[in-house]
Amino acid sequence: MEDSRRFLDPRVLNRVSRLDLRARLIVEGTVAGRHRSPYKGFSVEFAEHREYAPGDDLRYLDWKVYGKSDRLYVKQYEEETNLHAVLCVDASESMRYEVPGREGLSKYDYAATVAASIAYLVVQQQDAAGLVLFDDAVREVLPAGSQPVHLQRILSLLETFRGGPRTDLGAALGGVSEKIRRRGLLVLVSDLLDEPERVLSGLRRLRSRRQDVVVFHVLDRDEVEFPFDRMTRFEGMEEPAAEVLCDPRALRAAYLEGLGEFRAALRAGCLAERIDYVPLDTSTPLDVALSGYLARRSSAVGR
Repeated sequence: MEDSRRFLDPRVLNRVSRLDLRARLIVEGTVAGRHRSPYKGFSVEFAEHREYAPGDDLRYLDWKVYGKSDRLYVKQYEEETNLHAVLCVDASESMRYEVPGREGLSKYDYAATVAASIAYLVVQQQDAAGLVLFDDAVREVLPAGSQPVHLQRILSLLETFRGGPRTDLGAALGGVSEKIRRRGLLVLVSDLLDEPERVLSGLRRLRSRRQDVVVFHVLDRDEVEFPFDRMTRFEGMEEPAAEVLCDPRALRAAYLEGLGEFRAALRAGCLAERIDYVPLDTSTPLDVALSGYLARRSSAVGR
């Protein structure tokens, strides 16, 4: 159990623990005792009246107001619940890319640190965090909980899980949308190595279920910079694996152009769906990247 704490980077926790993680869109929950949910139902506390519209539930007509005004009004209520955050982490083989002897985290370790830090923050503010691990399908689902022991379960699963050799973001996100029914904050941490339209199709399914989605796009710094300068054998990490021996200097310009187009397509697609898209690479100090994003998000919610 002690080893599972390696994903809790003290620098990250020191900076993000001072920030509120709040869902920006209409979701079922906010920080307990501090904010009312903007989600209006008919369950807890009276909020306001509005004029009746065809299709409204007749049980919530206010007949006293009708008797006084001769007009039909419906009672609306506000419900006050805790934030429900689900962390979805890509554990496919491509996330295990690392360079032997080079300092730094693999993409999976970096992604797990992102997830662990957010889970820690959510539980610290007495809200509920859950975990989904996937490769080409959903493999593990840990329902959301708010107790410290639940945080330990999340860390332990991040530590011990080993994903399969393939990625299928479209299928995996479809599985997530089926398994996570309660609306809330859904955080996806992945290298997104799939066709952009398949990724965006899966994200649209999540948004269609009214999830507030945040995407952390994690790449290795080698994938971002393509620093290779001599004949190199590139080996595929996922099945079916392929090998290519080439001079990377001849490919660098085309590769970087393709990567830029790939990220731009994902960013534009996320923007169209009101999804936060956060590009990260493993050379970025996580405390800076994560705390900076959460500060911007908190500021946006407050406006």
